[in-house]
Amino acid sequence: MPASPFAKPRAATRRAALAALFGALCLAAPASAEDAEVIDIKVRKALEQLFATVPGSQDLYAKAKGALVMPDIIKGGFVVGGAYGEGALLVADATAGYYSFGAASFGFQAGVQSTKQALFFMTDAALDGFRDAKGWSIGADAEVTFPGDGVNLGLDSTTARSPIVAFIFGEDGLMAGASIEGGKYTRVER
Repeated sequence: MPASPFAKPRAATRRAALAALFGALCLAAPASAEDAEVIDIKVRKALEQLFATVPGSQDLYAKAKGALVMPDIIKGGFVVGGAYGEGALLVADATAGYYSFGAASFGFQAGVQSTKQALFFMTDAALDGFRDAKGWSIGADAEVTFPGDGVNLGLDSTTARSPIVAFIFGEDGLMAGASIEGGKYTRVER
């Protein structure tokens, strides 16, 4: 039986997609991992920015059992994209571990963007579930609430009952069509 005329184009398309994905991930990955002291400084500055720009976030942080702060996630891509960043888990306002965030995506997207993330674990069970996981993903491992712009966090009943509340802030650059769902948080040694 003769080979399908579509076999070569499909294989070439797969190779091109894999090459584009690899390139996007290289673009998003840092040249070298930062040391613990640098990450800690960036985490504190990111928290200061969050508290200054999102009303009620400081009170929510004070009530949280722990907070994962990712001060610099770089996303980039064109159709195929990637994202990478490193941050710290804070428990009782002290560093309790370092984590990386990585994601790959395919679909409508274009550009390069830097963002910050803060995930507040509001219950012991949510924090323990995150810490016990070998790799943790929003949407797959936990339901997360993303308050909209202008939400008064102290009065919002949905936010108050959520086990995990997440913020994406400090966006710099332009990226159309990408999200953090499906990204994976993994503990790293620093």
